[in-house]
Amino acid sequence: MDGVEISGPLHDRFDEILTPEALAFLAALQHEFGARRLELMEARQTRQAELSAGGTLDFLPETRHVRESEWRVAPPATGLVDRRVEITGPVDRKMTINALNSGAKVWLADFEDANAPTWDNTVSGQLNLRDALDRTIDFDAGGKSYALRPDDELATVVVRPRGWHLEEKHLTLGGVPLSGSLVDFGLYFFHSARRQIAKGKGPYFYLPKLESHLEARLWNDVFVRAQDLLGIPQGTIRATVLIETYPAAFEMEEILYELRDHSAGLNAGRWDYLFSVIKKFRTRGREFLLPERNAVTMTAPFMRAYTELLVRTCHKRGAHAIGGMAAFIPSRRDPEVNKVALEKVTADKTRESGDGFDGSWVAHPDLVPICRDVFDGVLGDRPNQLDRLREDVSVSAAELLAVSETPGDITETGLRNNVDVALRYLAAWMGGLGAVAIHNLMEDAATAEISRSQIWQWIHNDIKLADTGAVVTKELVERIIDEELAKIKAGPGYDKTLYSQATGLFKEVALDDDFVEFLTLPAYARMP
Repeated sequence: MDGVEISGPLHDRFDEILTPEALAFLAALQHEFGARRLELMEARQTRQAELSAGGTLDFLPETRHVRESEWRVAPPATGLVDRRVEITGPVDRKMTINALNSGAKVWLADFEDANAPTWDNTVSGQLNLRDALDRTIDFDAGGKSYALRPDDELATVVVRPRGWHLEEKHLTLGGVPLSGSLVDFGLYFFHSARRQIAKGKGPYFYLPKLESHLEARLWNDVFVRAQDLLGIPQGTIRATVLIETYPAAFEMEEILYELRDHSAGLNAGRWDYLFSVIKKFRTRGREFLLPERNAVTMTAPFMRAYTELLVRTCHKRGAHAIGGMAAFIPSRRDPEVNKVALEKVTADKTRESGDGFDGSWVAHPDLVPICRDVFDGVLGDRPNQLDRLREDVSVSAAELLAVSETPGDITETGLRNNVDVALRYLAAWMGGLGAVAIHNLMEDAATAEISRSQIWQWIHNDIKLADTGAVVTKELVERIIDEELAKIKAGPGYDKTLYSQATGLFKEVALDDDFVEFLTLPAYARMP
């Protein structure tokens, strides 16, 4: 086949990333693994059809031998031994410096949910990571200087590429768009793997949206091939998998097993996991009905089962278990807001550290010391608590599926919040921002997904709002969209074009009878 063709504009320095050699590397990965990726996406649709027809999720009988046999993942790699606090965020230049300097042990450098995948963001993000490793990223802006601390004070970089379902339309091979996953992984690995090795660490990744151990196997095969192509020793790559889809919760051990020579553990998400619950069982009526999103806490029975099983599974196999996100953004103007929110953050991290998690996520540098202090209280001088095996935990499939036991109401206030946050986020996303501060919370694409999927679920189940008694219909939601949009328009930062695009997109993914698998798919189609 001919080489990779570029349809995006070549801005300043893009030629440093999109070199002939790097594109040939991407072509090799796409040629070898592109068809398998598509087969796995078809397998998702087959499984969805089975669930929609009345099927269920369970631990796989065909992989019982994996769950019952003795094996362990590779020992923790340098820079990933102590992960008591990790900060997440997009790969723009300012965030790159601030995250690396934050005092966190790990920075999740995000090309996925916290990044709007514009062509510029995709390529410039790779430049920013390479410049950070080369220590040429310092800059001045707005009268303020941004500069990296010494290397031994910086967070370990862990890159999150896009999920298997996404493509990169600006790079094609034989007229076919490249996998967004392979582009993000491949460009970073090609340009930065040796740079990381030279600093005594390695190319590390977070893998999002996996729905099966076969998808993990594909990633492992990509890792093996990529290391061979560049002459890098096998096992140098390490990857942490986000267990953020409902099917993956039933295949945690198998996912670790497939990646065992490259595994760095598992992470427990929240919004994407809830989104997946709705998506997978969207035809099943009220059996899988969730209350409004802010009412669904990690202490809900089915969420508790999921997190307890994750810690037990990871530590049984010698892998790190990483907790969820603290998305709060401290306010410099409202100390009462800070007080209440920080109490919640502290309680959440206390629960995670007490359950055996080895670390957790924050979205803002000001939360790093809070999370660190909580985990310090449990870990002390130890780097992790992998020795806490949680043999007291035994979770059944029924407990993972017990969504109906979740307490909480569905109110007009919650409905309006879902509409407001989704519109604000989607407008920002269409404008090129993937991590957006909304109402003192750092929101990403997962927020918009749970917001729109809940509304879709409520409409299709004739839900009566607890505070007003009104039934959730398309007409009610359309009226609320208009009212919330009017409030946004009266405030700062309104952009008519972006909000028009956001409103059209939101109506498509929340109000159409057909459920769109990922809102980022039609959103990306609208993006230049």
